[in-house]
Amino acid sequence: MKTFDIIVVGGGHAGLEAAHIGAQFGLNIALITMPGIGIGSAPCNPSVGGVGKGQVVRELDALGGVMGILADKAGIQFRTLNESKGFAVQSSRVQIDKELYSIEAEALTASVENITVIREKVLNISKTDSGEFQITTTDGLYLGKKTIMTVGTFLGGKLHTGQTQTQGGRFECESSPSLDTLFSQIKTRPARFKTGTPPRIHKDSIDYSKLVEQPSDEQTRNFHCLHDSHKRFIPQVSCWLAHTNGTMMGIIRDNKEKSPMYNGQIQGVGARYCPSIEDKAFRYPDKNIHHVFIEPEGLNLDTMYPSGISSSLPKEVQEDFVRSVEGLENAKILVYGYAVEYDVVDTTALNQTLEHQEIPGLYFAGQVNGTSGYEEAAGQGLIAGTNAALSLIGASPLILSRHESYIGVMIEDLISNTRDEPYRLFTARSENRLFIREDNSILRMYPYRAQFGLNTQLDFYLGHYIGEYEILMEICDNQMISEDSELLKNLSGESDHQKLIKRISVTDLLRQGWLNPITTLEIILNFYEMNFNSDVIKSVAISKKYDGYIKRSDAQFDKVKKLETMKLNWEELAVSKNISFECKQRITRIKPETFGQLKLIEGIRPATLAVVAARAL
Repeated sequence: MKTFDIIVVGGGHAGLEAAHIGAQFGLNIALITMPGIGIGSAPCNPSVGGVGKGQVVRELDALGGVMGILADKAGIQFRTLNESKGFAVQSSRVQIDKELYSIEAEALTASVENITVIREKVLNISKTDSGEFQITTTDGLYLGKKTIMTVGTFLGGKLHTGQTQTQGGRFECESSPSLDTLFSQIKTRPARFKTGTPPRIHKDSIDYSKLVEQPSDEQTRNFHCLHDSHKRFIPQVSCWLAHTNGTMMGIIRDNKEKSPMYNGQIQGVGARYCPSIEDKAFRYPDKNIHHVFIEPEGLNLDTMYPSGISSSLPKEVQEDFVRSVEGLENAKILVYGYAVEYDVVDTTALNQTLEHQEIPGLYFAGQVNGTSGYEEAAGQGLIAGTNAALSLIGASPLILSRHESYIGVMIEDLISNTRDEPYRLFTARSENRLFIREDNSILRMYPYRAQFGLNTQLDFYLGHYIGEYEILMEICDNQMISEDSELLKNLSGESDHQKLIKRISVTDLLRQGWLNPITTLEIILNFYEMNFNSDVIKSVAISKKYDGYIKRSDAQFDKVKKLETMKLNWEELAVSKNISFECKQRITRIKPETFGQLKLIEGIRPATLAVVAARAL
């Protein structure tokens, strides 16, 4: 029986991040994963990033995560989403070769001496008298001082394609025992969750001449800050855009009684923001045209992933509706779509470190927490892994503010309310999205990473980046450009209100509405022969552009920050005579640690907030 500092159960995106960040603290890590499943595999959409999610990947990267490294190395198509909109909502998305992504994850993990990969199925978890966790697998026993559960959709997983039901967490994989079998003290939510995938289509059976090509964008920056910004590690390919139609949606509506989602066979709740094609057909009966993004799953794979038509309908129905799409008339389905039901944890039983409130040393991260998406899982894995490590070395926990990160938004959202559907991140979930941007991820995450006290190449780079950023911000404020300068003449617009005829600072120049702040700052720096990191230039330029809005937001935030971060004794609130019985019940269930978390609890009345706030004032 071997003892580890941290045992991570599950080798998906959450487990991968948890193991790697824990190893950075010099601790002995075990990563226990199902036999036959590659580490960091991508069973669903073969992409990393997207709206709100790209920000998470860059936050992970600045904190020492590995998702950005792997996405760059396995990236076969790069795009910037929302490019026509403001910088705050622009997000990077990378189509990955899912086979290569897992190969790179395996290699990266194997290169870390203090991570031991154990490919065995976990059967039971218990706590010893000494407070350690005993993990029983098909082949042995292991002891861990801390345990992190990142088991994805495998807990009691069941797959559905038409009437066919099989046990498993994904296609051609067995499932894990239910959580209450693994760990008798943990209770899952009564309602199971559901996710699903579309049928995979043979690439040679598609008529691409009828589809809209979407080539890779060479201007999209790599995720990992230490990689050359626009270097591509492998050949780039295009994705393709198709559309559903009335014939296709009619086929689906005519087969409603055969859909496991609508005939009572599936009890699990699916994600509202990532609906199956059946959901689209019945929720929006008057809409027949939806995007279908047809994406390659790898350079050496024959399968194409038609994103947007996830389905659990019978195989013959899937064939009919797929072949009704223009360009897919002769489509050959290699893997049929399916839905998977699985157990999820009640995340209100977790604290801000993702540690279970009633079982110290046990952490949960990823899809088992009721989230959807690789990026959300990875963010939770890093939080759980970091906090397990910090707890072992006696350091303060890592708590990311929702005012400064999307990962912080997600964690607080998860632990503050019982989820009634799979949770998905998007920019609208943040109250401070003008500041929580991709371009300034290092600026936002550096103070948190610096608290770890590590001295790696990443830490050196981050420190140098922050130094350059501060210098350039000061230059923008102090450098004045004369009204006679040739520079102003070149930057002036054509209309009268765009004429630059007065002495102006670089900062004020970057705020001019008709100027692109990034190219403008580059022109200015070239004019004065100043050299700065291109990422620093971009972040400074956008920061100056939004400076007024951000300052107003910060001023509002500062007014409530004292209350938001105020620590609460939920046990006192639960017996207060000045709080309604209903609110006390909700407080007892959630056990809020701060006033900010109390505010997020569904059903908490304004009167209760006023009572608690009055105590602090």
